[in-house]
Amino acid sequence: MTGRSSFLIVANRLPVDRTIEPDGTASWRRSPGGLVTAIAPVMQRRQGAWAGWHGAPDEELEPFEQDGMNLISVPLSASEVELYYEGFSNATLWPLYHDVVAPPVYHRTMWETYRRVNERFANAAAAAAEEGAVVWVQDYQLQLVPAMLRKLRPDLRIGFFLHIPFPPTELFFRLPWRKELVEGLLGADLVGFQLPGGASNFRRLCRRLLGLPYKGNEIFLDDRVVTTQAFPISVDFAHLDSLVRDPQIVNRAKEIRKELGDPEHVLLGVDRLDYTKGIGQRLEAFGELLKDGKLVPNEAVFVQIATPSRERVEEYRRLRDDIELQVGRINGEHAQLGYQPVQYFHQSYDHDELAALYLAADVMVVTPLRDGMNLVAKEYVSCHHDLHGALVLSEFAGAADELRQAYLVNPYDVEDVKRQMLAAMRATPHELARRMRTMRRRVATYDVDRWANEFLNALESPASPISTRRSASWRSG
Repeated sequence: MTGRSSFLIVANRLPVDRTIEPDGTASWRRSPGGLVTAIAPVMQRRQGAWAGWHGAPDEELEPFEQDGMNLISVPLSASEVELYYEGFSNATLWPLYHDVVAPPVYHRTMWETYRRVNERFANAAAAAAEEGAVVWVQDYQLQLVPAMLRKLRPDLRIGFFLHIPFPPTELFFRLPWRKELVEGLLGADLVGFQLPGGASNFRRLCRRLLGLPYKGNEIFLDDRVVTTQAFPISVDFAHLDSLVRDPQIVNRAKEIRKELGDPEHVLLGVDRLDYTKGIGQRLEAFGELLKDGKLVPNEAVFVQIATPSRERVEEYRRLRDDIELQVGRINGEHAQLGYQPVQYFHQSYDHDELAALYLAADVMVVTPLRDGMNLVAKEYVSCHHDLHGALVLSEFAGAADELRQAYLVNPYDVEDVKRQMLAAMRATPHELARRMRTMRRRVATYDVDRWANEFLNALESPASPISTRRSASWRSG
């Protein structure tokens, strides 16, 4: 990479993973996931750059190019990975922003490391951005970067997008460093959220904590205006829709059903192994349906994919033990020769295998206790051009605002989860097609490309001078 870029992404991780070839040589491949899918084409068109950690601690890399993207590695030490990423980001901010589903840890050493790492990311962005460049900062790990970057480079156009929920004021106020985080986000010209409620929470917080006036989507600082807006992220609908029409994927879906014993109903859960995902609640509901006799042996199989996640964090190790004990108990009580009601896999699956699983599943069960969006729900809908399949979806997932034709549940209410899972299994083909058609229309219209374009169009639109917007009504909110 040479020179500076007019378009820069700043994220905790680079959009590539390092792989080791059979001969021992290292190579890079594009990471899976919606963010990379959304932004990589934009970067390639604009000849942009991406700054982030490359995934290996205590290693520094020179900037390099991969898959048409200019990549700038921001180094992290093993101690920083522990304190900044596993610590403040995922033991403090993650549970706090997810309605305190687990107790957040407030530790000053973690905070200081988070601040120091954010400063390093800001310095890297400042060095890589050309005059007047557009810089798009991603997610909760880098909430101090916008203000730090603005101080270094006031000429830049800075956007920030939060991929997880933003909590109400009453919860955010627990954070000892609440003021610093809010001021960090206010360094951006545009702060994006998954849902209007998150943007509203942030505006109210700015008024209560910093006394800043706002009107509509705009927060008024002394010298500029910060816009806050919802941009619900989505998936690459066209790619997924095309993928599941591939004969190999169709055949693999049929094989999966056969391997499961050709049950009448295949239920599926696909999640990172995380305490916010409600895996235990859905398994409890399924187990009770078997115990109550609402499901007879061999009628239904529940396949739960739990992708390994943050395994060095104690809360996650305990969760894995709890889930595996729960699976063992259900299978121990209800299995028969040749039939195991819960098929549990603590491993990762590639894109094609996941698509086949989506296609094979009659009922997709997505029951997070709190989730910014949940793209699994949208991926499942994208994979069912046959208009078969039902989506059981938590009211507390951001996707529930768009996918109203899902079987919506309160995951804290096990009876409600049981009722809706059963309703999804008992629905007529006509009812399933009606619901799926409407959901597919929504996801096809608001796909990941539209999400990225709408955010960048809003970020790059000229800002009106604050002097023309002054009015006494600001303070009314």
